[in-house]
Amino acid sequence: MEAKLLKKQRPKHLNLFKISQPLPAIVSIMHRISGVLLFFPGIPLLLYGLQMLLESADSFQALLTLMQNPVVKGLVLLFVWFSLHHLCAGIRFLVLDLHYGVALAHARASSKWVLVVSVALTLAAGIVLW
Repeated sequence: MEAKLLKKQRPKHLNLFKISQPLPAIVSIMHRISGVLLFFPGIPLLLYGLQMLLESADSFQALLTLMQNPVVKGLVLLFVWFSLHHLCAGIRFLVLDLHYGVALAHARASSKWVLVVSVALTLAAGIVLW
């Protein structure tokens, strides 16, 4: 009888797109996604750019020409945002691991600050890049 009662209380379909996540959860998910994107396409592309930079004068000029493309600049700026968001969120999580700011209001405020600081630093890098 108890198993039948428990079975009826479970949701039949859980639509993850309709669930509203709190801001700290969104920052945490974005931290994980940015870490994965920095690792897989980020490291090989960075190493390829370094190889082009150091291989010869012709490959250096090819890299400079490639970096003048607005699409490539946008991708570099996206990579910079991934890096800065991952750094800011990582610092936030280290502070949370030290049990500072674990109250709900502080956690929400630090999540907002992570987003604001990472976007502001990315905009500053975009100004320098362009």
